[in-house]
Amino acid sequence: MRHLLDTRTLSRDDAILILDTAEDMAAAQQREMKKLPALRGKTVVNLFYEDSTRTRISFEAAAKRLSADVINFSAKGSSVSKGESLKDTAQTLQAIGADGVVIRHPASGAPDRLARSGWIDAGVLNAGDGTHEHPTQALLDAFTMRRRLFGDASRGRDLDGVSVVIVGDVAHSRVARSNLWLLNALGAHVSFVAPETLLPYGARDWPVKIHHSLDAALREERPEVVMLLRIQTERMHAAFFPNEREYARNWGLDDARLGRLGDETIVMHPGPMNRGLEISSRAADSDRSTVLEQVANGVSVRMAALYLLLSGEREASA
Repeated sequence: MRHLLDTRTLSRDDAILILDTAEDMAAAQQREMKKLPALRGKTVVNLFYEDSTRTRISFEAAAKRLSADVINFSAKGSSVSKGESLKDTAQTLQAIGADGVVIRHPASGAPDRLARSGWIDAGVLNAGDGTHEHPTQALLDAFTMRRRLFGDASRGRDLDGVSVVIVGDVAHSRVARSNLWLLNALGAHVSFVAPETLLPYGARDWPVKIHHSLDAALREERPEVVMLLRIQTERMHAAFFPNEREYARNWGLDDARLGRLGDETIVMHPGPMNRGLEISSRAADSDRSTVLEQVANGVSVRMAALYLLLSGEREASA
């Protein structure tokens, strides 16, 4: 792997390779000595143009556990706030010898631009760009699904025939897009549930079933996985639904809907959660919930991605 920019172009075999490598990384994290020497001497830059807590900390932990040197770059308080372009920033990172760049950017396509520009030789890993994609979130979600559904037999498995219902603000969600493409590659059946105003343009041309009613979707799809999406009010510049109470009543996973789920159905959320809006506290804290597992699994999956992106040169020259 040279770059990890999206899941739409990720093949089934490549996805399973990342997930199985993450299994090895997760096993290593159970040891007393969690650090691996795989990326010793490499420099990873976390280049974040948007605020983030979970993703940035997860990537930082992943790189450090692989023994890489980590540089955290925040656009706020940097030369970017003075007008420095992405090209100038990239050339600065090239000059300091960055081997890998983890980039989060508000503009869709920025990681792809960085990877193909020739400004920098480093491997580029997309940590979320605009309303485009967030590939490692989808990979950690798939990793979590495999472990919950198949337990110790998850290695090498895809998600063939698994029903996944994704509910909420699909229009503004890069997580929903990345999950759709990855889950389709792994053989899952994906459904979106949202009001018409929160569905992206062209969604009906995608390989996904569309529902407007959460109750109908749960009844018809009988999902093994229900994934709630955060309502991204910071990206909304108009009224997409009447009010929060109305949204929670129609599309929130409340206690009553939680009780109607199948016995083995799991509840997922990429975080941060708006309790009482898209998910009730009982659902978020129940045994069905994988929210904290997703955070823990994120480190293993990002370790796998960094390892596959950055270790090839070391192995080739050994």
